[in-house]
Amino acid sequence: MELDELYREAILDHARHPRNFGDLQGCDRSAAAKNVSCGDAVRLSLRISPEKRIEEIRFSGSGCAISTASASLLTLAVRGKRIEEALQLVASVRRLLTGASEPQDQLSGDLAALAGVRRFPQRVSCAMLSWHALEDALRAGETNSA
Repeated sequence: MELDELYREAILDHARHPRNFGDLQGCDRSAAAKNVSCGDAVRLSLRISPEKRIEEIRFSGSGCAISTASASLLTLAVRGKRIEEALQLVASVRRLLTGASEPQDQLSGDLAALAGVRRFPQRVSCAMLSWHALEDALRAGETNSA
């Protein structure tokens, strides 16, 4: 029951008051993703430091509460992380949402609340949308910086 309450509170808070929403001027990486089944769309814009850390990240787009909340949570979770740490976090969120791991195994705080989405399999793609965009943006930079 405690996880259900955390899920509801975190999702509603981030959906109503998304953090880091809007355009990022001077970004050096970006990626967009769209969920064709429901119309949710997100664009992530990132600024990467010379040390390969996510210096700044913002998102824009439109979608359901779960999609918006997940993007908001993502921006808070990855800011300041090295690219490889952020990619590991993408994998952890994917495992959490697919039921391959439990919240306490990989994630803490509000991110753990995303585990509540597992009860609604049709909504997992909403929660993963921004994480797919992040992975695309970070991996695209691998070829550009090689």
